[in-house]
Amino acid sequence: MTMDDRQIRDLFDRLMRAWTDNDAAAYGACFTDDSDYVSYDGTRAVGRHDMQDAHDRLFRGVLAGSALVGDIESIRYVVPGVAIVHGTASVLMPWRSRLPRRRLSRQTLVAVRTDQGWRFTALHNGRVRPVQIPAPDSLPSRMSQAMGHAARRLGMGRAAARI
Repeated sequence: MTMDDRQIRDLFDRLMRAWTDNDAAAYGACFTDDSDYVSYDGTRAVGRHDMQDAHDRLFRGVLAGSALVGDIESIRYVVPGVAIVHGTASVLMPWRSRLPRRRLSRQTLVAVRTDQGWRFTALHNGRVRPVQIPAPDSLPSRMSQAMGHAARRLGMGRAAARI
């Protein structure tokens, strides 16, 4: 394990400890000023201030007394001073003694080396809810294909969409 690996792992641990302490300022200190934060529900906070403010309200409200439990799965350096970090974590509510399986989330974080040490500049959090991909000849696949053909013939759907 490299020194950078240890420092990034320490940053991840500080992030979880700040959550468990319900300390929004310490949580925010793990991020750059211009960070992007996408929550599990798709909500996006741009900048540390907005993310920290949202977490302050959460820690004083619906997540009061909660803990963040998890670990790093991988660290991959894309260029010197920039790493993609994948971790899993789950919020443990104060009335629970075990983590519910449906609460497991996977985080993709971008860590950057700053003058103050490593910080996260982006975090995207999503629930771990794998779905089985239907085989191309399965009923769901055949139904989807038939609906696509019908929509194209009628000039509807993707062919008519303006995204």
